[in-house]
This record gives sequence, structure tokens and C-alpha cells, in this order.
Amino acid sequence: MTSFRTRGGSLRIRNGLLFDGSSESLVARDLVIIDGAIVASDERVPADIAELDARGGVVTPGFIDAHLHAYAVSLDLLRNETRLLSYLALSARKRLGAALHRGFTSVRDVAGGDAGLHTAIEEGLLTAPRYFYTGAALSQTGGHGDPTAPDDTLCFHGGPGLEIVDGPEALRTAVRTRFHGGAHAIKIMASGGVTSPSDPLTIAQYSLDEIRVVAEEARRRGSYVAAHAYSPEAILHALRGGVRSIEHGNLLDEEAARAMAEAGAYLVPTLATYDAMSRHGSALGMTAVGLAKNAEVLHSGTVAIERARAAGVPVGFGSDLMGSLESEQLQGLRLQSDVTGVFETLRSVTSVNAALLQNDRIGRIAPGAFGDVLIFDGNPFETPSLLWSERRPRIVLDGVLVPVTPTPGMRG
Repeated sequence: MTSFRTRGGSLRIRNGLLFDGSSESLVARDLVIIDGAIVASDERVPADIAELDARGGVVTPGFIDAHLHAYAVSLDLLRNETRLLSYLALSARKRLGAALHRGFTSVRDVAGGDAGLHTAIEEGLLTAPRYFYTGAALSQTGGHGDPTAPDDTLCFHGGPGLEIVDGPEALRTAVRTRFHGGAHAIKIMASGGVTSPSDPLTIAQYSLDEIRVVAEEARRRGSYVAAHAYSPEAILHALRGGVRSIEHGNLLDEEAARAMAEAGAYLVPTLATYDAMSRHGSALGMTAVGLAKNAEVLHSGTVAIERARAAGVPVGFGSDLMGSLESEQLQGLRLQSDVTGVFETLRSVTSVNAALLQNDRIGRIAPGAFGDVLIFDGNPFETPSLLWSERRPRIVLDGVLVPVTPTPGMRG
């Protein structure tokens, strides 16, 4: 988890209606942040503390994107994995900065990231959200994380965002290596995917023994496993292995939803990416195979959310946008709000995602939480479009107001 070394500001926000991340009731009171952390309302406040007037607008916790790819510079997996890391890091700087200026004060990178990028963010070398990362996602040979086509002669083992690892003991070493490198969680590919060139979309990937080893190592570190999985077969297989976070889950059926609820698993839907690929994928060079796969899951994601909620599964929020599609991040809020309404979407993008990330200092407004908040010029409960409007709220990160600067790729 990112702990900024150069921020830690103090601030009083007056005249706001506070949404705490969980309760539907809004509370009219001042919010005070001291040295980067929210304090109790009766705590003594320095006389010279800086102040912001919320002007009657709603103040929410900073948003959390639980499925972001900082290194995904294109929709071509092989291109992403074969660029120099120096280039990918500079691209990540732009992508992360744009996410912050949209109001995402925390992100979970589920196929990339490393201690170098994380330390640069902590030291203030780039302005970015709090950064949680898994390191390169783990894939079986010929799985979703294998970017080679069936007729390629390239021998690919891994890159910044993907690594091919087969067999329980090799996976055990790979997981330990990631935690040694500061990873927050582990990501595996447990089914086929839209952008991978050679694997069927719905087939379960990795053996049960392989998944169990990954989950066992994660649990012993107090962490968890996130699994890319679309079909009921793949979801059930991942759950049997001990996976806690199901990414995408578009083809979820009622049986799999009940199993997720019983296992205490989370669903992280990523509606924005399918919508964006359906509109822009062809122009960006997606293959016919990829476009056909995307069509297969495009509209089922909303049904999956409804089934998950009916079964009592916590539903988070993720964007999963690659290449230039990252500018569509806010549209994920619109699409999810169309399914669940404003209140549940706000819970998903704050307190639910915080619980998924096992961190009680983000995603809520309460004493001890980080001073990461959004100040809306109005009330999203009355005007939902404020959530995805290009006119962004004022953003406070670690008690410091984020300057409003034009950021490439910031379009909603």
C-alpha cells in the first residue's frame, strides 16, 4: 500500500454533505484531515489550518479502481509485454495521473507493477493514486496470459504484465517472488480471455492443484488471489482452489453466484472495457477473434452483476481498459450505475473495493482513514451524471488538494 512521503496535508472541508462510503444517509458537517488522516469531529483543530468550502456539495471517499492496467499501452498483449520497461513506466505515469484526476485516489493493478514504480509514487516522483499491485499475472501455457498465436515461433516466457508458469512448485516459487517484491495480491488467469489469441473464452485454466498452491501461499502471507474468469465452470474451479476475487465474471450463473457468496468471494465487474472495445476495438486493430469474443460477453456483464447481488456477493468496481481506451474509465461508473443505481455504485467504488483490498483506511470517511476525498459541486444522488461528467470534483489526496491540470487521456 502506498504511504506518501511528501504529502500528509492538513485541511478542513466546510459546508459539505458527507457520504461515508457505506450509509445512504448524508451527514452535514465539517470534515477535518490532520497530517493526511481524517480525525474525529471533536478533535482540536490547528487555528491556521487550510480550509475548503464544499458549498453544500456532497463529499465522498476517493474512488477505487480495483482492476487497472498501468502498463497496458495497447490492446495487443504481445506488444505490451515486449516494450522496454522504461517506456512502460513513463506511460504508466500518464495513465495513473489521468486516473487520479478523474477521482480515483486508489487503484489495484492486476497485471503489472513493481516495487520501483511503487517507490517512485511514494516519493512523489509522479503524481498518482495509492498504488496496489500484483506484479505480472500468472498464466498457463496457451492461457489468457500467453500472447503468442498458434503459428508463432516466438518463445515467450514473460514480461512486465504477464508470465507463463506451469506446475505447482514453479507457481509456488513465482508467488513467493511476487510477495518478496512487495505485491499486494496475486493474479492468475483462470479462463480464456477476449484479447488473447489462442484460448477458448470459457474453458477453465490451471489445474486445481496449481490454483490451490497459489492460494495457499497467498493466505500464509495474509493476502489473496484474484482470478480472471468468465464462465461458471471457470469461476467454480477457481473458488475450489481458494480464489477470493473473481475478475469480470460476465457469464456468471446462479449456481456460481451462490458458490461465490458461500466462499466469501468478491465480483469485480469491468463493464467499461467491453463497451469501449465494441465501439473502438476494430479501429484500434483488434482481431476478428477478439471482437467475436467481446461480443459474446458484452451484454452479459450486467446480468452477472444482478445475479451476484441477488446471491449476496459483494460487487466491486474495475475498469480493465487498455491502450487509448483508458480514457473511458468514467463510463464504467455510468454503466454500473445503470444496473445498480447511484448508491450501490458509490459503495462498490469505495467501501466494497476497500474491503476487497483488505484496507480499512481507504474507501470510507471515518477517523483514522486516509484523507482521500472528492468534493462534488452538487449531489450525485440527485444528479447521477456528476459521477461521470467531464467536470470532475475537487480531489483531495492524503489531505492535499490535487491541482486541476490538463491531463492527457483524462476524457471520461
